[in-house]
Amino acid sequence: MTETATVRRSRITPEREAELYAAVLDLLREVGYDALTMDAVATRTRSSKATLYRQWGGKAELVAKAIRQDKSMSGTDVDTGSLRGDFHALVRREDDCAMEQNSALMRGLAMAVHTNPELLAAFREFLVEPEMAEFQRVLQRAIDRGEVRPDNPALEFVMHMMLGAFVTRTLLEELPPTQAFLVSYIDAVVLPAFGVPID
Repeated sequence: MTETATVRRSRITPEREAELYAAVLDLLREVGYDALTMDAVATRTRSSKATLYRQWGGKAELVAKAIRQDKSMSGTDVDTGSLRGDFHALVRREDDCAMEQNSALMRGLAMAVHTNPELLAAFREFLVEPEMAEFQRVLQRAIDRGEVRPDNPALEFVMHMMLGAFVTRTLLEELPPTQAFLVSYIDAVVLPAFGVPID
């Protein structure tokens, strides 16, 4: 990135960036990904379209980063001293209302992700890979503490387990994911897969 581009990107304050992301999420819930346009975002946020493209490059990156910013789950500063405590702390960072909204948003974006290679790439770069890296840090601490064996075959499936529970609750039970549901799922499924007792 050139020095000029770096200067240009730095003009948006964190507060303004959060405001823009909130507007993008509101528009996504209102019209869906396919109908969302950079013109609509510019109008809603009183921004210039040129500024939006300069800052985010395009709709896919803007949407993926808005969803990432909205997620309060982050493992970088979670260290309770146990894998169970860390997983429970991660789940409790998002209240039930936010989980329900995010679950609905993700269901609405599912088709767009699979039919739009640019959006899929942005999701992988800005959502999936950072989330996987955070879970890997949490798991590595558990390995370092001796809670989980480094050769445990479940290690490579942690994201499948966690995302599966979050996504399929509504599909199978017509209920939103909740803190209570995810905590019970972690205790009943995830921790036993890692050989971690819950007593």
